[in-house]
Amino acid sequence: MEKINIAGHELTSGKTIKDHIHVGGTEIHIPHIIICGEKPGKTVLVTAGIHNAEYVGIQAAIELSNEISPKDLSGNLIIIPLANRSGFENRTMSLVYEDGKNLNRVFPGDKDGSAADRLASLLFDVFIKNADAYIDLHSGDGYETLIPYAYYVGASPASDIAKKMVDCVNASYCVKSTCTTEGAYNTASMAGIPSVLIERGQLSLLPKDEVQADKEDVLNILKFLGLIEGEYKTYPKTELREFSDDAPFTGCWYPEKKVGEKFSKGDKFGEIRDYFGRPLHTAIADTDGVLIHQCSSLSIIKNGPMVTYGVIQKQDAC
Repeated sequence: MEKINIAGHELTSGKTIKDHIHVGGTEIHIPHIIICGEKPGKTVLVTAGIHNAEYVGIQAAIELSNEISPKDLSGNLIIIPLANRSGFENRTMSLVYEDGKNLNRVFPGDKDGSAADRLASLLFDVFIKNADAYIDLHSGDGYETLIPYAYYVGASPASDIAKKMVDCVNASYCVKSTCTTEGAYNTASMAGIPSVLIERGQLSLLPKDEVQADKEDVLNILKFLGLIEGEYKTYPKTELREFSDDAPFTGCWYPEKKVGEKFSKGDKFGEIRDYFGRPLHTAIADTDGVLIHQCSSLSIIKNGPMVTYGVIQKQDAC
């Protein structure tokens, strides 16, 4: 059998590797854990911290890396608990510290670009391309509230398996995404790697129950993929088509809906006001749907996230 080599490590049965990999041309070193199962099987990648203040996924990945043993696995499990380390250590929220770029908007990256481009290139070339399946963990940033839901890319070579991975996520909604570029899981999907993105947690908080739910989702997907023994569960979901409305002004934001709330065309999402309390913009729904994600801080930034909502496509479709 041909030996697999990832990040300079030969994947040897029964071995657990904990190391850092240097991103060339930067001072960034990315932590990664490779758990090599005692039995042969698929290689699955789990990432967290692509957006570095999304703490639920980061903590779930750290805990999984210490709780899963080679004896539990058929195949190999790669865990990157903190993809954007420099952002985490400098509290830059969704951005890479060195260049201010959103890491999840630059995949597959550029090894000769700025720090975020180089980081994305390394993550894609060294880890993602070597995976048979990919799970990317996200949460709500410090200003974002959201409900748990999952994404997969609909028009991808790997959509059939990815959809079955989404079925394993304990959430009521899924988004069949049409976005095929820039994001880590999107780019992986278009490269033929079954990939899902799980959203759970909000406001950069760290509730233990949400960390546990993320861990259970990952373990459930690993059972489906055959890395872990046991029966996997599936959860019926409503399929959504996702839309986002960004803020047209910088100012103070006053939301009037809660995430998870269904709304009708013409309903008011909220209002942006200036620093004297005068209205600048009233956000109105132009369709029926369900609010899945929104800015929940007083501060709102022009062209930044305001509301993300889903238009129901199919009940129990995902």
